[in-house]
Order: sequence, then structure tokens, then C-alpha cells
Amino acid sequence: MTRTELLAFLRQHRVAVQASVSSSRAPQAAVVGIAVSDDLEIVFDTLDSTRKFANLTGNPRIAFVVGGLLPGDERTVQYEGLADVPSGAELVRAKRVYFGIYPDGREREKWPGIAYVRARPTWIRYSDFNKNPPEIVEFDEDALRPGRALS
Repeated sequence: MTRTELLAFLRQHRVAVQASVSSSRAPQAAVVGIAVSDDLEIVFDTLDSTRKFANLTGNPRIAFVVGGLLPGDERTVQYEGLADVPSGAELVRAKRVYFGIYPDGREREKWPGIAYVRARPTWIRYSDFNKNPPEIVEFDEDALRPGRALS
């Protein structure tokens, strides 16, 4: 599994389970629609009144599980990173990534309280249990650094 193949796998999926932790250390998870940038950032929209938004603005640590939703396809990505709510030129870039996958997001952009969250990866594990033996590949923070050449 190369970084290029990892990006392709992530982009095959439009939803992921997103997890965060509240200020009282309670776990919270939700299914969110995702878009993935060339730098392996995950972008999603949410309302600023949601638990996930409150959790992530208080504690930026975020996790996702991508894949594993289709019967007989036992490939997944575990993704850990840091979330932020971009502004200015970074928000424009994040929206471009998101709207490229979810053009209907432009309608939600008009909703009161809509927010865009961007996650930057710090660790990713790709697992393919369709293979025997399974293929399991980890990418550390250095391998995931933005702008790093895909290989």
C-alpha cells in the first residue's frame, strides 16, 4: 500500500465514522460525509450546535474509520489526526475539496450555523483482511506530512 493507493482508497468512500471526545471525556461518534484532499486531509460539514463540533473545538483530536461497509469487503482505514475549523483562504480551499464531492453542500452552506471541519492526519493504518495473510500498513506523521510526494 503506497500513499497514492491510500489516497485512492479513501476517495472511494463518501462516508466515515467520525469519533471525538467531550470535555467530560465521554466518547461520541457519528457518520459524516467526507471529502479527501491531496494531502490526505478529511473535510466534512456539520452544524455548530452538534456534539462533534463542541468536542472538536474543545479538543482537536479526531478519529475516523473509513471502509468496511460492503459485505465481503474487509478493507478499512483507521485515521487519527487533529481537527480545525479553517478560515480565510484555507476555508475556501477546504470548501473546494468538499464541494467537489458534495455539490449539494453549496445549498447547506446557506444554513445558519453550518461549519466546515478539516482533519489533518497524524497516523493512519490501512488493513486489508480480504488477503491471506492480511495486509496491514501504518503511516506515521512523517509519511503523512502535507506536500510529501505520493509514492
